[in-house]
Amino acid sequence: MNAERLTTPKENVQQLQEKLGHAAKENKKRRFHALYDKIYRMDTLWEAWKRVRANKGSAGIDGETLADIEKQGEYLFLYECHQILKEGKYHPQPVRRHYIPKKDGKQRPLGIPTIRDRVIQMATKLVLEPIFEADFQESSFGFRPKRSAKQALDRIRKACNRKGNWVVDVDIQGYFDNINQEKLMKLLEMRISDRRILKLARKWLNAGVMEEGTVRRSDLGTPQGGVISPLLANIDLNYFDILWERYGSEFGELTRYADDLVIVCKTKKDADRAYERIRAIMDRLELTLHPTKTRIVGLWTGEEGFDFLGMHHRKTKAETSQGKVYYTTQQWLARKAEERIREVVKERLAPPNMRHKSFLEHVEWLNPKIQGWRNYYYTAYSQLKLAKLDWYILQRLTRWYAKKRQRARWMSSLQEVRFLSSQYGLKTLL
Repeated sequence: MNAERLTTPKENVQQLQEKLGHAAKENKKRRFHALYDKIYRMDTLWEAWKRVRANKGSAGIDGETLADIEKQGEYLFLYECHQILKEGKYHPQPVRRHYIPKKDGKQRPLGIPTIRDRVIQMATKLVLEPIFEADFQESSFGFRPKRSAKQALDRIRKACNRKGNWVVDVDIQGYFDNINQEKLMKLLEMRISDRRILKLARKWLNAGVMEEGTVRRSDLGTPQGGVISPLLANIDLNYFDILWERYGSEFGELTRYADDLVIVCKTKKDADRAYERIRAIMDRLELTLHPTKTRIVGLWTGEEGFDFLGMHHRKTKAETSQGKVYYTTQQWLARKAEERIREVVKERLAPPNMRHKSFLEHVEWLNPKIQGWRNYYYTAYSQLKLAKLDWYILQRLTRWYAKKRQRARWMSSLQEVRFLSSQYGLKTLL
């Protein structure tokens, strides 16, 4: 007789998610009450740990790194998580504030929770996500299982080609810092009646931010960088999606990716009405539209375009085989995305302390990046821009190589670098 095969933590979690998702779809009004014990199950915590570890990331305010946990023993760490959750002794620590410089000279704030908090947030996300997935709309694509930015871009392109000549390009001002926590908690309560889970969410919202040694707490917003933040943002903005379907869909088609959204409309009149309707819904959510970044774009003459998810969208003239002229929507990588790629390559190859690295080490570092960029940005209309970026990467490698070899003129090393690039299998964007 065959011994029964033991299921893995991943399979157990998948089964649990399927059950919860099915129950949520079956009954749209159902509120779930016995969920907390699913979060501290050891198989849920193992799966959460595996995902947090795969995302890499740095330490929170306690300084504990992923390597530290592996050293002390993963099982011990997860058993501690299990115990403090089970006994109701879990208290999240404030997130560590970290700033990422933006192109316009401003800085984007990121919150880095401790690894323990990330694992417990991930375990909670694994349990809650399938329940709220049952309620999320077709128009939403960001940070959802089996949904991607590419699908969002495809939806927009098709909407524009179906006589969508006007676009409302929406920017929510400081979204993550301005989420109304009380409204968010009410939206959570519409599906969750387990008090301990609601208490957990409340604790994360109130954990605060550690900056220069002091902790700041706010009754607005959710810290960017937390594992649970994208799910909470989707729960919050799903309210917008539902209200749009109900009161705005006659004016245009919505596509949303996290807090980025566009509405594709057929006429200028529809776009103006859509803009007013968006503003009214945002008022209900107590959110503000960015006064200069939110705009109405006319596509039909091909003179104007808009950027969304790193791609530029614009209508251009094309011809049928019978010589009939029509306009079609083209997408190519946006200027900002192009500059970002150049920046990443330059940051790697330009610094003097990178000269000791070998050619192969640089190729091994660049290849996965180039592959990722190609997968995302390649379209028939991006080819010229991608060819220029390929040349930029080759040029940067050549400059690095010439400096490493202490040669005054980098151009004289170009042939050599071309040869080495093909020998070591440097990937290209085209």
